Amino acid sequence: MYNKGNANLFFFSIKIGMKKYIKKMLVFLLAMMGGYVAQAEIITYPVPMGIYYARHNDDYTVRVRQAGEKDWIDLYEYNVKVDMDTYSNATMVQFDFSGKVEILVQKNNGEIRSAVVRPLSKGIQPEVDDNFLLFTIDKPQKLSIELNDDRLNNLHVFANPVIKDVPDKNAPNVMYFESGIHEATDKATGSFRIPSNTTVYLEGGAVLKGRLQCDSVENVKILGHGMLLEPQQGVSVAFSKNVVIDGITVVNPRHYTVSGGQSTGITIKNLKSFSCQGWSDGLDFMSCSDILIDNVFMRNSDDCIALYAHRGDYYGDCRNVRVQNSALWADIAHPINIGTHGNTETGDEVIEDILFKNIDILEHDEDDRDYQGCMAINVGDHNLARNITFEDIRVESIQEGQLFHLRVMFNQKYNTGPGRGVRDIVFRNISYSGKYTNSSLIEGGLTATVNDIAENPHNIKIVELEAAQVARVTGETAFVVLNGNYALQAGYSVKKDALAYEASDSEAAKTYVNIIAVKEGNEDSDAIKALVKVLKSDDIKKFI
Repeated sequence: MYNKGNANLFFFSIKIGMKKYIKKMLVFLLAMMGGYVAQAEIITYPVPMGIYYARHNDDYTVRVRQAGEKDWIDLYEYNVKVDMDTYSNATMVQFDFSGKVEILVQKNNGEIRSAVVRPLSKGIQPEVDDNFLLFTIDKPQKLSIELNDDRLNNLHVFANPVIKDVPDKNAPNVMYFESGIHEATDKATGSFRIPSNTTVYLEGGAVLKGRLQCDSVENVKILGHGMLLEPQQGVSVAFSKNVVIDGITVVNPRHYTVSGGQSTGITIKNLKSFSCQGWSDGLDFMSCSDILIDNVFMRNSDDCIALYAHRGDYYGDCRNVRVQNSALWADIAHPINIGTHGNTETGDEVIEDILFKNIDILEHDEDDRDYQGCMAINVGDHNLARNITFEDIRVESIQEGQLFHLRVMFNQKYNTGPGRGVRDIVFRNISYSGKYTNSSLIEGGLTATVNDIAENPHNIKIVELEAAQVARVTGETAFVVLNGNYALQAGYSVKKDALAYEASDSEAAKTYVNIIAVKEGNEDSDAIKALVKVLKSDDIKKFI
């Protein structure tokens, strides 16, 4: 016991079973007024011996302690795979705390030349001393520590709040997973099936190797600071209602971290996710409504969050979705993707009443322009997307991609028909701290006219001209929309001068293609073959 002034400090360790330890450092500050007791804690999780050596990453040594105290507590550094392009080894540490703590990071291989803690909006400025980095936090955080500009082999620090209401493991309707490794109970599907009216609790240190499956159930809670390790899928919610997911970490699932299908009343809080393979989306919802996503950290190699109407076995609208206070990191594809899938047969599905607020987008990297956009709304299959707001969105990095991408499309890979429209979209207080990104895209269908404009709050005067005349009035207008061939003739570069331009696989590009037509019987003539060869040459492609 250490005694200084009016503060009494007690340090102890609780042993659970033979080999399970939860280290706690409790600081009891005994105030003189009214006998009030304020408690500060640090809780670390045991690591099952079955993965202790196999899952450790030695790039960093990470320690934590109550601010101003002497003794440090070691954290276990998990290896997590990130980025489908490079399949890189990153590091993750977790702990629970209250009060104010110091975090000490030691880089074990080489010196620290530069250091940044992201999201930048958190305003954390670390101290660097040789190969050590130190910073302080006084509330739960989800942070990326990036040394020497390395975002692929970085350190993720997840400082969780202390869980106050732990369910009784012996209570009815409680599915309790103690620390240790747990194999899927349904071997055929690799799943843990969860019945209605059940609370599932994963202790810190619990490692589940299987999917948590909620199929046609209601009133389910999935809680705790345990982990799902490399399941086929993290959590699936199908034909269900009133499902809460709070606190868990999903590491490198083969597919979705959480999927929702034709379900209502889904709440997801304090979720952490990593994925590194194709089709390993983060949070995908098909024909779902009444969704709250709050305070999540998603680092995925496909869409971090996707909202669709009909897909597969799920039918109906997607509406009333709120995503807030979160960090999205798309190593591949979109941080946010809305639209794409719907029901062409009925043509009446709607995706509506969506809010993204207070979001940090840490990365967007996508080679294919058709799938770019930090904030993407791509409607196909006769979908209609409307009443969607993006507010207080901070984009920190776009390695390759676009800020936003709004399109009525017909993607032959995914769609059986074009979308119906995109309406009532609000962008408010959007910031981007990078540069040299691709131009954003706004693209409607082929039949749109000035009569389809629903609102014109800035009173922009729109004048329709014959296409060949548009380039001649550029000096008289704020901006123009013109065909590519006329832009080239007028001396403009589509790549350098255009604010936005049409995608190569857009409905218009596929509809209004240039076709070489010849008289029957001349298909194989030398002259025609020479013409085709020239038109398909690299010089012509470069010119176009």
